[in-house]
Amino acid sequence: MSGLVIAVLLALVVGLGILLTSRLSFGQLAPVATALLLGLAGYAWQGSPSLAGKPTQPASASRGQQEEAIIAKRKAIGERMSTATKWLVLSDSYAVRGETQEAANALVAGLRESPNEPQLWTWLGTRLVAHAGGTLTPSASYAFAQALRLDPAGRAPRYFYGLALAESGEFAKAREEWARLAARLPEDAGLREELVRNIALLQELIRRQEAASRNENPAQ
Repeated sequence: MSGLVIAVLLALVVGLGILLTSRLSFGQLAPVATALLLGLAGYAWQGSPSLAGKPTQPASASRGQQEEAIIAKRKAIGERMSTATKWLVLSDSYAVRGETQEAANALVAGLRESPNEPQLWTWLGTRLVAHAGGTLTPSASYAFAQALRLDPAGRAPRYFYGLALAESGEFAKAREEWARLAARLPEDAGLREELVRNIALLQELIRRQEAASRNENPAQ
């Protein structure tokens, strides 16, 4: 776990520097944000310190690596054993190989068996976003809505919904979801501390988004 924490901290520190000093277009910000928020940049940079000044590296991290980090995060947040477990494991096996359609289909099969299992709805939303190349589609939004309806006080549905929003470039909505979750957590909770850092990063991304919009529409 300590390695993951170090990776997250490294990603956020270096990532903020990238976002503050680079000239990335807005279209490049969402995938960079997702990599940073997951701490993937820490793994991508490990053993390659010269890559710290190359903002394209986090965005180009393999989908398999990103899936492994997401799965690790799910377990860290507090995955529970249930009827969903076998379907999550099956879906994970497809996802790490980049077989996004099969990963989503496995969860759909699980939901036929357990339609009120919030873990399955949460991960169906996550995997549908991956299948759509980082876009929060209507079907993915519906899956997250079902997860939040079934488990409104749970950490995982709101955390991963916020991550999906960030990945799709909806930074303000992601900030809102994570702020709601952070407000319910104890002040000394590790997840709350992570969310506070992530919200700060989203603030910078929103600022960049607004600046880009002003540059595109100088008359406004």
